[in-house]
Amino acid sequence: MKRLLKAIILMLACVGMGGIFAMISPMAYGSEGIKPMMERVKLPEPKYDGSISVERALLERRSIRNYKDESLNMQEVSQLLWAAQGTTDQRRGFRTAPSAGALYPLEVYAVVNNVSGLSRGVYKYSTGIHELVKVFDKNVLRELAAAALGQSCVRDAALVLVFTAVYERTTGKYGDRGIRYVHMEVGHAAQNVCLQAVSLCLGTVVVGAFRDEEVKKVLSLSKEEHPLYLMPVGKI
Repeated sequence: MKRLLKAIILMLACVGMGGIFAMISPMAYGSEGIKPMMERVKLPEPKYDGSISVERALLERRSIRNYKDESLNMQEVSQLLWAAQGTTDQRRGFRTAPSAGALYPLEVYAVVNNVSGLSRGVYKYSTGIHELVKVFDKNVLRELAAAALGQSCVRDAALVLVFTAVYERTTGKYGDRGIRYVHMEVGHAAQNVCLQAVSLCLGTVVVGAFRDEEVKKVLSLSKEEHPLYLMPVGKI
């Protein structure tokens, strides 16, 4: 018993309570195991009933590339991220978009330009606890637009959501066919964002024309992450 107590005390001294919590509860820090010392922003709780029906959102969905020079608010950002990859079942970890084998290879970044209450910079969405984790402070929209072949919708957006994928999470189970499943999944998630944008009276468009390596450099992505979509969002 004394040896066990001594081992526990030694472990606490080495890693601290935050490290212990991360080990016993990795889902609390999102799919990438977000470190507790990184700056985190708690998002407002998403709303589950809107003023526009699913049918109306489908009817009105359009690709919109021109936005007003107006800020988004935190509730709008919260809704968009929840629609993209929000957790809908905390016990089983299910999300708003279907995933082959419930393996969830997608990650979502928010490149913030003009959001009331949120400083400019690049953030990563932590779905399990519905938070943003700041990656860095720099406003990179111009660099991101340059990587997207100079598209003005990326440069002028209040917010750009970036979907990336860690293919190995899915291909580890399904082999090369898992690549197809990942691409299906990002389509599901992007459509969620499109419909949520309509519900919020916002404009967005799905951008697939960009230089992958440049986007990875601009966002400081890990070598395992591959950018799939850019989704600029703004007031219309």
